[in-house]
Amino acid sequence: MDLTYFLDRFSEPWVLTIGGFLAGALFGGFAQQSRFCLRAAALDFAHGVFGVRLSIWLFAFSAALLGTQLLVGVGEVQSQEARQLASPQSLSGAALGGIMFGVGMVLARGCASRLLVLSATGNLRALLSGLVFAVIAQASLRGILKPLREWFAGLWTTADIGGNDLIAHLGLSQTAVIAFALLWFAAGLAIAIRARTKPWQAFSACVAGLAVPLAWWFTSSVASQAFDPVQIEGITFTGPSADTLMLFLSPAHSALDFGIGLVPGVFAGSFIAALLTRELELQGFEGGRSMARYGTGAGLMGFGGMLAGGCAVGAGITGASVFAVTAWITLSAIWLSAGLTDYALNGRPVRNGRAGAAIETP
Repeated sequence: MDLTYFLDRFSEPWVLTIGGFLAGALFGGFAQQSRFCLRAAALDFAHGVFGVRLSIWLFAFSAALLGTQLLVGVGEVQSQEARQLASPQSLSGAALGGIMFGVGMVLARGCASRLLVLSATGNLRALLSGLVFAVIAQASLRGILKPLREWFAGLWTTADIGGNDLIAHLGLSQTAVIAFALLWFAAGLAIAIRARTKPWQAFSACVAGLAVPLAWWFTSSVASQAFDPVQIEGITFTGPSADTLMLFLSPAHSALDFGIGLVPGVFAGSFIAALLTRELELQGFEGGRSMARYGTGAGLMGFGGMLAGGCAVGAGITGASVFAVTAWITLSAIWLSAGLTDYALNGRPVRNGRAGAAIETP
């Protein structure tokens, strides 16, 4: 894609910001329509329910993996230049951060991306939780929690194991990687057929997942044509949420980039989708205890996501799509801790509804 005209006319930061907004709007709109939610999928899996919610997550996940690896295969995306692979990452942070994020995700009744999507539809619980998430993420990135995050992150890094590239560690061919991604899609399709997932939901989940390779492709295109160095990146919400918060609090000290456009783009896309389908509805907290639970969960996700190097989407899908070792560790830790947290809160899982029941919103 030739971006020379836009880069000359609008400058690199503005092109990146606009691209981030469009990619975010695509993700937000179709995530809202598909009811994409890692928490819902993880809890259904823990309960032994292989239904609609799990199929939706598998469609989005496999679409991101397959789309990204196809672009890598044809040379459109140089995955080795991604932050997850180009620089040392924290293995200890991936494990501990993933555990914290999974616990927080259950307490807040949604991951960072889900809270952002829901806040745009009028869910005030999700909006406040999202703000707490962004504040703690900013404190962990550059504020009072930074030393603690760096100490945990420095305990064990990918420099100790010779890099963060899982494909290189396993010696996989590009064909094998694509076949692996297709297996995830086949699993989603099998579950969707059994659970009678609505075609529109399945399609929307795939499009939401394809926003990840779209982001890789767009930032790679800008990086190859820009005069100044540009970091290629996919979709993530921990760092961009913190940066977007600072943009509103201190505009003079904030730099425009892909992530700055991403967060408002997701909000706008979700709002438009909910508006067109008449799903806008104001919702609030049910009491003080509920508010404390959501705030605690959001705080754990803010610190955990920053420690892990990404959220449920940033590490769990975007990082996994380039087969970063730390991303797969984080994703596994999120799934495990979410199931254990739900068990600790609610006791032995009871199947009290049919597979594919409507998603519980925070």
